[in-house]
Amino acid sequence: MRLLPWVTDDGRPCYLDTNGEGWLSALADNIETSQLAIGKELLRQIGASLDAPKLSDVELRYLAARLFEALSDALRVADSRGGRLSEADAGDGGGDRS
Repeated sequence: MRLLPWVTDDGRPCYLDTNGEGWLSALADNIETSQLAIGKELLRQIGASLDAPKLSDVELRYLAARLFEALSDALRVADSRGGRLSEADAGDGGGDRS
């Protein structure tokens, strides 16, 4: 089961029973890639903002909220990809490859 990069309307995780093929799996891959790219851009912007002499409380709250969203997305992607790696290891015996 693949953890998808979105949740239900009531916040529960969505899963897809897939072999990694199909349009929904490809859509999930594209969304994950986009989420990670947004996180990288946010880090770049924050790095530049930290050099500013002073940020207002509103600016700090905005940055904190965007960081929360980006970190949540990145952790979901990591969980999803880690789960798929574990499944792949189990499928090939999961033994030592040395």
